[in-house]
Amino acid sequence: MSEFQSHGWEVDYDTSVDNLRLDQIIDQYGGLVINSKIIMNKPRIDKGTNLKFIGRLGSGLEIIEVKYAIRKGIKVYNSPEGNRNAVAEHEFGIILSLLNNIVKADRQVRNFQWFREENRGHELSGKTLGIIGLGHTGTSFAEKLSPWRLRVISYDKYRKRYPTSLRFVEKTSLDTVIEQSDIISLHLPLTDETRYMVDRSFFDKVKKGVIISNTSRGQIIETEALLDALKSGKVGGACLDVFENEKPDHFSNPEKEMYGQLYKMENVVLTPHIAGWTHESLQQIAEVLFAKIKAGNHL
Repeated sequence: MSEFQSHGWEVDYDTSVDNLRLDQIIDQYGGLVINSKIIMNKPRIDKGTNLKFIGRLGSGLEIIEVKYAIRKGIKVYNSPEGNRNAVAEHEFGIILSLLNNIVKADRQVRNFQWFREENRGHELSGKTLGIIGLGHTGTSFAEKLSPWRLRVISYDKYRKRYPTSLRFVEKTSLDTVIEQSDIISLHLPLTDETRYMVDRSFFDKVKKGVIISNTSRGQIIETEALLDALKSGKVGGACLDVFENEKPDHFSNPEKEMYGQLYKMENVVLTPHIAGWTHESLQQIAEVLFAKIKAGNHL
C-alpha cells in the first residue's frame, strides 16, 4: 500500500470487500489488486469504467476474464514468481511425508503406538518423476530435484526450450509421463484445456501404484475418478493441496460422501491450499506484483 501511495496513488485497503460490494464501488477506482475471492467476470469489468489495471496476488488468472479486460484497455498482472519457491518446497514436504508414512506414523506415536515395519518407507532415489507443466512452479520444483538421483521427465505443451538449470530434465510426450512415472506432479493453470485433464482415461494409462501430486488447481483432477483409482490400487497414493470444492461448509451431500471417503484414506496427504502460503511468499508476491504494475503503468 505504501508503495502505491509513494507514487501519488490514493489507496483504499479493505479485505472485507466481496463481489457484491465491489460491484457498487468499482467505478471509483483506476486499479484493483485482488485475491482469489474476487471474480472479475465481464459484467464486473464493465462496471469498472475507470480501470487501468487489475493485479492478481498470486498466479491463478482463471478468476479474471483476461482477454475481455485487455480488449477494454485494462492491463492484467499476476505474480506467480512470488510464491513458486514456496509451492516447490511444500510439494517436496507432502511427497516425502507420503513416501515415508510421516503423517500416519506421527499420529500413531501420539497414540502410544510403535509400528516400525508397517511404516517402512520408500526413497525418491531411483524413481521416475514426471512433471506436467513447466511454468514458474513446475520449473522451481524441477530445479530442486537435481541432487536427488532420480529420473525426471516432463511435458509442457507450450514450452519449447528449457533453461540450463533444467538440462537434466527429459522433455517427453504426455503419454510418456503418464505411462512411465512413479510420481506425477501437476503444475498447470486452470483453463478449458486442463479442466479435468486427469480423469478416468488418464488413470487407465498410469503405472500401477503411481503417486499423484497436485499443488496447482483442484479442478484439474476428477476427484471421483481419483478416489476409485485409489480404492483399486491403480493409484498408490495422492498428495493434494487443492480440491474441486475448497469450501467444506458448502459441500453437497454427494460431496460430503466423496470427500469423507478420501479423508479417511491413509495413503493420501492433504493440506488446505497452503502450498504457496508462507510468510516469505506473502511479501514476495506483493513486491513482484507492484513491480509489474509500476513498470506497466509508468508509476
